[in-house]
Amino acid sequence: MDALDRKILTELQLDGRLTVTELAARVRLSVSPCHRRLRDLEREGAIRGYRAVVDPAAVGLNFEALVFVTLRWEDRDTVIAFEEGVSAIPHVTQAQRLFGDPDYLLRVATTDLAAYQQLYDQQLAQLPGVQRLTSTLVMKNVVQDRPLPE
Repeated sequence: MDALDRKILTELQLDGRLTVTELAARVRLSVSPCHRRLRDLEREGAIRGYRAVVDPAAVGLNFEALVFVTLRWEDRDTVIAFEEGVSAIPHVTQAQRLFGDPDYLLRVATTDLAAYQQLYDQQLAQLPGVQRLTSTLVMKNVVQDRPLPE
């Protein structure tokens, strides 16, 4: 991957709806080579897909929490069961397995504190292997959806 490929990726991260013609103009390349590079980036997996970025507040999800999860045991079966369980909860918008303690970091979006408390009690606390959940409420998103550095 060269500097031109990285520039293509940066432009698409800023605006995934660019036409190939617009993209080619932004990276100062003719359309055919730009289109070829774009297809190569898609085929190689550098571009995993295209999607709309939706404002959570616009769809009524005004409450966001980060949840740190510590498991009782970290054996293979517990990890698999926990990850399958957390993947099935639509309000978990991100889940990351971490080294050290805690074991996982979850990003959860709900309508409000009451909805979060219900989700916490009825789903998160019931996930397989959970020993402890620690929640931190998001006050403000300072950096969000930033393109990866070149």
